[in-house]
Amino acid sequence: MRKHAAAALAVIGTLTTSSAQAQSGNGSDAEIALLKQQLRLMEQKLDRLQRQTSANAQAAASASAKADTAKAEIKTAVANANAAIPVKGAVAPSGVVVTMPNNRPTICTADEQNCISLTSRVHWDVGGYDFRPNSAATAPQRLDNGENVRRARIGVLGKFLGDWNYALVYDFGGTSDGFGGTAAGSLPGGGVSGIENAYLSYTGIRPFGGKMAIEGGIMDVPWTLAEATSSNDILFMERASSNVIATNIAAGDFRSAIGSRWWNDTFWAGAYVTGPTTGQIHSYSSVTPNGSTEQYGVVARAAGQLVSGSDYSLHLGGNFEDLIQPARNTVTGAQTLTLSDRPELRIDPTTLISTGAIANVSNAQVYGIEAAATYGSFFFQGEYYWYNVERGANTGLPPFGARNLKLDGGYAEASYVLTGERHKYNPATASYSGITPARPFAWQSGDWGAWEIAGRFSTVDLNDQLATAAGIAGGRQNIYTAGLNWYVSGNIRFMLNYLHGDIARQASATSTVNTGSKFDAVGFRTQVAF
Repeated sequence: MRKHAAAALAVIGTLTTSSAQAQSGNGSDAEIALLKQQLRLMEQKLDRLQRQTSANAQAAASASAKADTAKAEIKTAVANANAAIPVKGAVAPSGVVVTMPNNRPTICTADEQNCISLTSRVHWDVGGYDFRPNSAATAPQRLDNGENVRRARIGVLGKFLGDWNYALVYDFGGTSDGFGGTAAGSLPGGGVSGIENAYLSYTGIRPFGGKMAIEGGIMDVPWTLAEATSSNDILFMERASSNVIATNIAAGDFRSAIGSRWWNDTFWAGAYVTGPTTGQIHSYSSVTPNGSTEQYGVVARAAGQLVSGSDYSLHLGGNFEDLIQPARNTVTGAQTLTLSDRPELRIDPTTLISTGAIANVSNAQVYGIEAAATYGSFFFQGEYYWYNVERGANTGLPPFGARNLKLDGGYAEASYVLTGERHKYNPATASYSGITPARPFAWQSGDWGAWEIAGRFSTVDLNDQLATAAGIAGGRQNIYTAGLNWYVSGNIRFMLNYLHGDIARQASATSTVNTGSKFDAVGFRTQVAF
């Protein structure tokens, strides 16, 4: 259209110019009339060109509208086709999200189905003892004051595809407190650090309206109420001796295990097959003085928060442990088991009660009951255990035909949070968490965190069949503990413990020489964890 209009204007311009020249040349009216006639013809031609161009534009607009309609119909058809095809789920958005829950660095995909986070805890203890042996025959004659990096852990926690969970945590702390090797008094395993967690867990099954975890590896087996409670959340610097003795048989920290647990908001049940700890020597070589086979056992626990309300709760449970096969020394053929613990403070790692190596152990069982309750800021927890050690192994070593041993112990502890916070229930472990201060410490604002006072009585009796050659004189230990906990924030806590211990013990099952002792001790812990 633009080309035709330009041509017409050019012709008109030419004719107009010619007309002007003709008029000025001879003034002929005939020529002027001819030029006007030609101009009218050109105007008519231009009108036809404009009408044709307008018709073409309308046709083009109509074609464009039809094309847009066709595109919309195609999109609708594609959407309907996609809706008819079953898919697993929406495509996950790209990118990652970095968060800091409770100051734990965590990286997740945008759909939160895949995560990895860094975890750590440091428990540094200092303290001292006023130790009073009953006689010159008491061993040791004194306990050492000092410090101990009780735990120094760092590791990673992760989640894949929403339901696969894993952990890899290493403890650089004094978990065996320096007693490595084979010297007298050495602790089982002989290591001072080791792999604390290295496991894989699947939580995609949800039967009976709850959740289930199927897991295996090196883990903290959640057997007993005290062991199911994180060491970051326990009321005192150490768990009660009766609990430590029970879990060391076939459960506890650093334990290889495979099993399952199920829970909902009210009930918890779990069972595991367990093996040796990560530090335990298990070499079958006959040239190795400490060569031994691996032990294995089973543990089971059922518990629940039977009563709960906005201001109160009641927890009850029971547990069972069976050391099915103790480790067997491949050189001597001995199968032994030692029940012992340090006096609920590990500044000095010396044990004051111990059965020594019980010979010819074929297996051992532990039966336990547990209870806990909350009322406002008040908290109570207690457990009791019965240990049964069967001495029927056919090792060819004395004593022959010895009767089974029956030992027992337990504890009761309570606390009150002065600032009003409460211990909350954790259904995944059937235990109670620590305190998160409502107002973390801040000098500028005058907030002082949360403060808690606590008390505990614990007892354990490792004596049986005294006055007989096959008897065991492990001693009886009673410890009273008072504690003050200052929760600076959700990550920092300071703990002050005072302990009074009374150990009644004789030199052997057939000797009544008094080797008991008494002690008073003070311990202080600095705790940082995330």
